[in-house]
Amino acid sequence: MKSEFVHLHNHSDYSLLDGAQTVQTLVNTIDDLGMDSVALTEHGNMFSVIPYYKSAKTAGIKPIIGCETYVATGSRFDKKPRSEGGWGNNHLVLLAKNYVGYQNLMKLVTHGYLEGFYYRPRIDIDLLKEHSEGLICLSGCLKGEIPEKMLNDDWAGAKEAALRFSEIFPERFYLEVQNHGIPDEKQNIKNIKKLSAELAIPMVCTNDAHYAKHEHWEAHDVHICLGTGKDRDDPNRLRYATPEFYFKTQDQMFELFKDIPGAIENTRKIADSIEIEIPMGDYHLPNFPIPKDSPNQNPDEYLKILCEQGIKERYGEYTDELSNRLNHELNVINKMGFAGYFLITADFVKYAKDNNIPVGPGRGSAAGSLVSYSLGVTTIDPMRHQLLFERFLNPDRISMPDIDIDFCIERRGEVIDYIKNQYGENSVTQIITFGKMKARQAVRDVGRVLGYSFGEIDRIAKMIPTTLNISLEEALKQSQELSEAAEGEYKEVIEFSKILEGMNRHASTHAAGVVIAPGELTDYVPLYRSPQGDVTSQYDMKGLEELGLLKLDFLGLRNLTVIDKTIKLIKIGGNDVHIEKIPLDDPDVYKIFAKGLTTGVFQFESSGMREFLKKLKPTVIEDLIAMNALYRPGPMRNIDDFISRKAGKKKIEYMHPSLKPILEETYGIIVYQEQVMQIANEIAGFSLAEADIMRRAMGKKIKKLMDELRIKFLEGAQRKHKISKTKANSIYELIEKFAEYGFNKSHSTAYAYVAYQTAWLKTHYPAEFMSASLTSEMSNIDRIVILINECRKMKIEVDPPDINISDINFHPINKSTISFGLNAIKNVGTKALEQILESRSKNGKFNTIFDFTSHVSLKAVNKKVLESLNMAGALDSLKGNRSQKHNSIETALKFGQTIQENNARNQVDLFGSKNSNGQDMSLVPQLESSDEWKESQLLENEKEVLGLYLSGHPLLKYADELEEFSNFDFTDKVIMNNDNKVRIGGAINEVKMHFARKNNQMAFFKLDCLGGQGEILAFSDTFSKYKQLIKNDNVVFVKGKPTDDTDFSDLKIIADEIITVDKARDIYSKNINIRIDPGQMTNVDVQVLFDLAKDHKGKCGLMFHIPTDRGKQQRIFSHNIKVSAHRSFLKKLRDNYGKDNVWVSD
Repeated sequence: MKSEFVHLHNHSDYSLLDGAQTVQTLVNTIDDLGMDSVALTEHGNMFSVIPYYKSAKTAGIKPIIGCETYVATGSRFDKKPRSEGGWGNNHLVLLAKNYVGYQNLMKLVTHGYLEGFYYRPRIDIDLLKEHSEGLICLSGCLKGEIPEKMLNDDWAGAKEAALRFSEIFPERFYLEVQNHGIPDEKQNIKNIKKLSAELAIPMVCTNDAHYAKHEHWEAHDVHICLGTGKDRDDPNRLRYATPEFYFKTQDQMFELFKDIPGAIENTRKIADSIEIEIPMGDYHLPNFPIPKDSPNQNPDEYLKILCEQGIKERYGEYTDELSNRLNHELNVINKMGFAGYFLITADFVKYAKDNNIPVGPGRGSAAGSLVSYSLGVTTIDPMRHQLLFERFLNPDRISMPDIDIDFCIERRGEVIDYIKNQYGENSVTQIITFGKMKARQAVRDVGRVLGYSFGEIDRIAKMIPTTLNISLEEALKQSQELSEAAEGEYKEVIEFSKILEGMNRHASTHAAGVVIAPGELTDYVPLYRSPQGDVTSQYDMKGLEELGLLKLDFLGLRNLTVIDKTIKLIKIGGNDVHIEKIPLDDPDVYKIFAKGLTTGVFQFESSGMREFLKKLKPTVIEDLIAMNALYRPGPMRNIDDFISRKAGKKKIEYMHPSLKPILEETYGIIVYQEQVMQIANEIAGFSLAEADIMRRAMGKKIKKLMDELRIKFLEGAQRKHKISKTKANSIYELIEKFAEYGFNKSHSTAYAYVAYQTAWLKTHYPAEFMSASLTSEMSNIDRIVILINECRKMKIEVDPPDINISDINFHPINKSTISFGLNAIKNVGTKALEQILESRSKNGKFNTIFDFTSHVSLKAVNKKVLESLNMAGALDSLKGNRSQKHNSIETALKFGQTIQENNARNQVDLFGSKNSNGQDMSLVPQLESSDEWKESQLLENEKEVLGLYLSGHPLLKYADELEEFSNFDFTDKVIMNNDNKVRIGGAINEVKMHFARKNNQMAFFKLDCLGGQGEILAFSDTFSKYKQLIKNDNVVFVKGKPTDDTDFSDLKIIADEIITVDKARDIYSKNINIRIDPGQMTNVDVQVLFDLAKDHKGKCGLMFHIPTDRGKQQRIFSHNIKVSAHRSFLKKLRDNYGKDNVWVSD
């Protein structure tokens, strides 16, 4: 049934930080109100169009697409401050009457962002005249030009504006009235009624709904504060005058406008006049420009020519098997009309490779295509690895192919620029994405607006468990602490946060997405310009897919950059490496996988993965492909079975002989989606296209389809192999069990190749590889620390930065030394470093800070740069200590400036004595006399500008205790039995709180030790006992069981006990142990030991370990003497009996 009133002016959360309702909430609210149609008119944008259109259609509600535009008071190009203040715009509501109107609306909002943006995305009257067809216009709220002029007593101006809009939108212009109880609105209703009567322009009423329900007004008010960066208590902030901007019922609207019933009726009239269908499901591919000299201008034929040429280059001969596979793939591509897609993709990949831009071997199911391989889009041989084309393109399920391409992260922009040049700037753009307010973010934002201190609200936010995408409702159930806070002082914070959680918070540019249209983009999608100047679509990735536009994912893969930089460093060292031609059977490479030494190796770095690798001991690329697929939630449970079968500890059995060729490489376990398809094809005679549909049905648990396919599978198995129904059913159930978790083999293969390449470089060129890895992670201090620790394990020293040796990036000095990259020093910057290196190259090494400042450009190398270089230790090769150089910086800068000015004027002092650098030696200042900074300050300064300690470590002052009472040595390849208790000492960091199933609190943290790092798990019992000690930077000892067989590359401990370092000597010093050989000792020696013990009395027992004839050791406890565990006593004992023969035990 049609409602008599339709809401025509409304906002969702896509009116960023203003509308406080999601699109789905808006549609549900209209449905609940019994209304059959609604308009969505965001502020200046069309972000919400596609999700809103689809959601409304699904709910059986007629969608009306509109926008509350900002119209410039003059030209949209006029962007100067106005003498009367304000932002120089008025509001105007536009609704699309039909598809032409929709297209015009897209053009208008695009012009608003790309040409008219000044505080807001503004259009102007000229644009409205040009793009008015198919649009209905409402005069707007109190910020509209007509209401504003009438309220300012400019009746003539208002009248002129109304007539102008009537002319631009003949029979489609309405005078809008609203009534939220605001005095100006009541006056405006009177004014509009008078103007309407005088000019015979119809009226329409709206409610400008920004939230769904009346009770949400306060949450919306908080939302407004977020958008304007104000506190709720700020008296000067923007606020909505009344709490009435919600979806009112039809009766409420009738009551508000009972004296102007025509304004209600016109909402219905407008809604009925609107007929708009957004075409979805068709594809809009750009035309690929086939070279004019090509013998064939048909895209399908041209594609075939390129593929046949590529196959001959890659395989040498064009066999029947290759011909059949290629023709099959090309037929499917031809039938679907996607030849242009492959030509476009092959073209930009070729451009990248021709310009030495590193490109990945492929990603996703595209690696299963022989066409992709022959074109050079992927470098994985689908024939060798039995990869399936139907997993990529299924002729029975037509959808746009999805080829995601990995590029070197630093150069992907060049490929995007090439595509813009190839297809036109107006046809190519990047894609928008929307950041949503997650639970912790919502609490922090709301808390700030409500006036809580950062520390206070941060404490509440951290009560929310770190579970991915957890909602506040779930968090309240899990965290007793949070629940108590929500019922007490922070009730308002949590209530508002629950309403705002999940709403769009900001727009940004998708990291990888690019869209290409067959003509003007704005015929299909409106455009947006971000505050940073990036132009993107206003529709997100999903919306563009719905519209059938060609979207491409240009992903920046850091590891490709690392490989590229490594190869360049190897070349500087005099060697050439062709990474795509390295052997895939190098035993030395598999050794580092088998030992879990894979820090820096793509996809194989996590501690869990390293543990599995140590058990698996991979020997072939297929093992890496399988581990890549298995190491993810779900299939992870099959890893131990996989390992046992590979090691021969578990028998490999096949339900039917036909399964052996399919499952042999994965030791009889179904790992890949492709194997599911191959089994259905081989056992039951399914076509690979049918098999793909079966795989999808199983993965998504579509029961009806699965039941139908089961019958077909059983019949096919009986027909093809005479397999009984019982046996066939068992095979089907086996497939069903694995299909849910099966991974895409094509993707896993491509990424296993990248992993192998990085491991090969790490094995054969470790210094170059680690240098490139460090450079690529320069801005991520946590990663730098991990990689430097890895270098130490690999016996590679990372030297501190030095302006006389170091480069902008990390680089190898020799096979066992890396020079620290100067660009990793904070506050320095590339420009300053380029100047420094240029001067060093021209003038040689610097001798003093004054020599330095007299030669480098002081515009780039300023005081802050010099201070940071000095704090990092990069000036240590210059004369003087760091303290002296710090105190002399201003003098050095003035001196350098004077020298450079004199040089610029070519002034020569005839009588001054010069040094070889042309400096007047009599004028060169001297360093101030100053003692070096204390070690603690030196280290803190290093950490401030480098993010880590380089020349020492604060833990060194606890070195005696840490060494004495730790029983695990990170530098030795110790294989430990997990029944043994491990005790290590270090500084706590990265504390993360979690909640166990019964809502018991537990913690994970890292323990930075002098020799390495341990990961600690403190379960609820331990956590409750020691939670006061589990704080970042606390230096403690942790005792507990290792979680698994652990070698030096990985240590995880389940903590039983945690104590502070200052209590360690008292608690852990029960006995002093001395290993002696009485046969080697004289009476004098015995007396010396007795006197030494008497002089160091204390509370510890004295235990002697004496070797016996049978090779064992006898322990003799001294009952008549107690000794001290003081360092001085232990030092004397070790000097006398050897370091390894004296130890403390508890």
